[in-house]
Amino acid sequence: MALAVVVGGGAGAGSIVFRWCIETFTRLFSGHADYAASPGAGNPHVPWLGPYFVLLAPVVGGLLYGPLVNRFAKEARGHGVPEVMLAVAQRGGRISPKVAVVKTLASALCIGSGGSVGREGPIVQIGSALGSTLGRVTKVTEARMKLLVACGAAGGIAATFNAPLAGVFFAMELILGTFSAEAFGATVLASVTASVIGRAAFGNTPFLSLPDFHVDHLAQYGLFAALGIGAAVVGVGFSRFLYLIEDACDWLWRGPEWLRPAVGGLVLGVLLLALPEMYGVGYPVLEKATEGGYAVGFLLLLLAGKMLATSLTIGIGGSGGVFAP
Repeated sequence: MALAVVVGGGAGAGSIVFRWCIETFTRLFSGHADYAASPGAGNPHVPWLGPYFVLLAPVVGGLLYGPLVNRFAKEARGHGVPEVMLAVAQRGGRISPKVAVVKTLASALCIGSGGSVGREGPIVQIGSALGSTLGRVTKVTEARMKLLVACGAAGGIAATFNAPLAGVFFAMELILGTFSAEAFGATVLASVTASVIGRAAFGNTPFLSLPDFHVDHLAQYGLFAALGIGAAVVGVGFSRFLYLIEDACDWLWRGPEWLRPAVGGLVLGVLLLALPEMYGVGYPVLEKATEGGYAVGFLLLLLAGKMLATSLTIGIGGSGGVFAP
């Protein structure tokens, strides 16, 4: 239980550091705290480029995080969550301590330079790496090691989303794949600890502020059900499209892996120039959409654009999650 609290505290602190790195690199590459909130604007650091700086930002970012990942921790590439699941399923929960540092820098560089990926997957991997490292230091059994990895994942989700219960069930369903009273108690401790630290740093507010709404007629519940079906179809389609683009990039690329994100960044830059709302995580776009700030046709364009931008970012070797997309 004490170790679970320590892991939760580490995941909460890791979330703070990671989000600070994202904002720092985003300001460095775009001149804005979140470029998706000001799509199409120029970068005040290079005003003579105007909005065309987005053609270069992913290339420069790729030149920085590509060699970093290739040299120090290749498992830091990609989504983050599948790598943690693999470590628990096949390696007894052992994750290199280097992953926490490399994943923090690589994902922050990728997102800050325009990569259209989320921050939740990386913080899950960062928290899990911290849990695994603590397990190694304290020489716990393999079962305890897996539990500490799950505690790190739960803490990461809790601190990022400000949702401790979501962190608990995410860890048990996806990372451990089992439910027990011991696992529940440990992950709750880690999740709540991380959430408290996250709330102290980011405030006691949800990651997304939704407008007030009400149900006018019972028939609207049918629309909610239809929306659920539509979301499921889009979700499955996005998953398959993501792996299709990844396989296509693997098939097309013949150069050194460390150079792949920079070269692929040229293609991503063209997409960002056409649809700058795809820059970074994209929470401002999501917020504006919930407030009714976009026409329906443009919303459909954003839907297709996000699928393409995220798949391309991951396919070229980027580091980031797929929750937010």
